[in-house]
Amino acid sequence: MALIQITEPGVAIDPHQRKRGAGVDLGTTHSLIAVVRGGSPVTLPDASDRHLLPSVVRYESEGITVGYAAVEAAREDPFNTIASAKRLLGRGLGDIADRKQLQNYQFTDESAGMVKLQTISGEISPVQISAEILRVLVLRGEEALAGRLDGIVITVPAYFDEAQRQATRDAAALADIPVLRLLNEPTAAAIAYGLESGDQGTIAIYDLGGGTFDISLLNLQKGVFEVLATAGDTSLGGDDFDESLARILLHKSGYEGELDAISRRTLLLDAKAIKEALSQCGRVDVELSLPAFSWSGVVSRSEFSQAIRPLIETSIKACRRALRDADLTESDVKQVVLVGGATRVPLVRQLVEAFFKRQPLSHLDPDKVVALGAAIQANVLVGNKPGEEMLLLDVLPLSLGLETMGSLVEKVIPRNSPIPVSRAQEFTTSRDGQTAMLIHVLQGERELVADCRSLARFELRGIPPMVAGAAKIQVVFQVDADGLLFVTAKELETQVKASIEVKPTYGLDEAEITSMLRASVTYAEQDVQARMLAEASVDAQRQIDAVTVALDKDGDKLLDRKTIHHLRKLVDELAGVIDQQNIDEIDNVNKRLGQASADFAAMRMDASVKEALSGRHFETVAES
Repeated sequence: MALIQITEPGVAIDPHQRKRGAGVDLGTTHSLIAVVRGGSPVTLPDASDRHLLPSVVRYESEGITVGYAAVEAAREDPFNTIASAKRLLGRGLGDIADRKQLQNYQFTDESAGMVKLQTISGEISPVQISAEILRVLVLRGEEALAGRLDGIVITVPAYFDEAQRQATRDAAALADIPVLRLLNEPTAAAIAYGLESGDQGTIAIYDLGGGTFDISLLNLQKGVFEVLATAGDTSLGGDDFDESLARILLHKSGYEGELDAISRRTLLLDAKAIKEALSQCGRVDVELSLPAFSWSGVVSRSEFSQAIRPLIETSIKACRRALRDADLTESDVKQVVLVGGATRVPLVRQLVEAFFKRQPLSHLDPDKVVALGAAIQANVLVGNKPGEEMLLLDVLPLSLGLETMGSLVEKVIPRNSPIPVSRAQEFTTSRDGQTAMLIHVLQGERELVADCRSLARFELRGIPPMVAGAAKIQVVFQVDADGLLFVTAKELETQVKASIEVKPTYGLDEAEITSMLRASVTYAEQDVQARMLAEASVDAQRQIDAVTVALDKDGDKLLDRKTIHHLRKLVDELAGVIDQQNIDEIDNVNKRLGQASADFAAMRMDASVKEALSGRHFETVAES
């Protein structure tokens, strides 16, 4: 029966009118993609109905594996299987010098710039790893929505700095994915929670994921989501809980030697599984079987809690700092919402409840709530809800400023300023006749340049020569809704001007992204050729095996010597062109062998039928 779409007279339906937007939670441990369907946000599963995608990428000589299959390979191939790459985004080796990641992977020797890991596929950056995860998620979204996405909203920790945010955008650019906005994870969670509950007032979003922690205080009022303050730690999360539990296991086992890479990765994976079990049980029986050692015993929740308490207390200190910045007390907070898989740890919930003096809410899945909020925002930004009343007033997580005399930092925009924001400040020259000025842009809360993150340097030239202090240089900082920075310097008398879109040292510049995109196209063509060659070789080898077996079994009975010799010659020729890896030659010889052996195959079939019917009457055959 035909389906007829009925509309009101004079009203035509444009089937392509609805735009395709999606929200992506690019997580440390797991990642998700969500869309709005029937007015409600939903996360999208894979073909096996799994909504979470492990943020793990394995590099192999024949290709790249992302997700669950990569996790399975992590134990035996640790250096080529990268997990928790989010912790490395926008980071240099100096930033992770005290971190366990240095033991987990092989880093290239670079004194400056973004870290790179040595794999079987060569040097790989965290941006490239993140791009592979984004590609898989976006493909899932495009299959579900039956078309290319018009844009996505990617969530980032509220405490991500400029370098980390830019690296996230670079990953999307490398994957050729249009980004509508970078949305702070706690704000995304508040959108999902606020719209679902309809609550008003101040809420705290406590977001503890696999690799990062954020606390954000938001005021919800009739569709307005105003971030009052945020604090956090981009190096605190469930991965650190795993490390603590791994140390407990090592201590209990009595093993004191250095762990090899495979043993270390296996131990961390076992620790993660034990951590998850301890969230449900008071004690867990453990059987460790590592290349370095084996051990069996018991681990209790109390032992685990004692080990991770200092980590959780660090997050509570950040909560206290955020309240102070917002000029609030614990009693001013109406609700506390838990976000992130690590909030399933019982001690986390206990300490958060004790600090805020109220039971946290967790009725929304802490693993999914961020993606759901991002999907709602993406649906609005692509234009599907032009009348939607939703206003996001986010804040800057870290102060922005300039280097001044004596290697001091002059803050231009303080932390927790609402964004987007634009601030101007005047500076002057320090020497007589000075005609140029170096503008050094920094981010952080410390007073000395050495203690803050360097974001960019650029020069303002053409300043009129004057006595020191006479020139007026206006520097304007502009931060957009994504938290990305643009800086302009202008000499007010001559109007000479210089500006920069801040691309932090650890990000990728446009040339690098263009080069990588071009390379990805080249590799895609090579992958197609490699696949065609593999398929042709497999088909040819299958025919070689079939003809060889047939000749050995029935050749002498059904064929003359000349035909047998001709077929064996073609078999040898086909084996030779397989080794030469020439697709055209393989197809050519394979076709010739197929044609030459066709009569032989028919004769074998006839012989088999005759043998099967031998000694049987027609009536018997008909009955069977």
